[in-house]
Amino acid sequence: MTAKVTYLGSLRTEAEHLQSGTKIITDAPVDNHGKGESFSPTDTVATALATCMLTIMGIKAEAMEISIEGTTAEVTKTMAAEPRRISKIEVVLTLPKKFDEKEMKILENAAKTCPVFYSLHPDIEKDIRFIV
Repeated sequence: MTAKVTYLGSLRTEAEHLQSGTKIITDAPVDNHGKGESFSPTDTVATALATCMLTIMGIKAEAMEISIEGTTAEVTKTMAAEPRRISKIEVVLTLPKKFDEKEMKILENAAKTCPVFYSLHPDIEKDIRFIV
């Protein structure tokens, strides 16, 4: 088992990662009957894309003996209605320094082939941009 999720009431959950004991709280968003006091479940999906991209980029960077430390990802999630779902995820990755063309191509490919990217439904538009 990976995690245990407990419904706390008032549209809030607590998810515990069983191996580490780390906990994440989610709240329903304000536009869907919630308080919006924490990540919504769909926020965690969109954010998982960015964290996965950075993780796989980090693995590639270590293999190439370069550092991407300080790279940031800004995530924007767009929702659609009927059925309510994520329709678009935008991720803007800002790297801390300029890499040569080959290194950049490898890092971009790593980001766009992470497991979460492939796990998202193909109908979800993914707008991925890199800024140096």
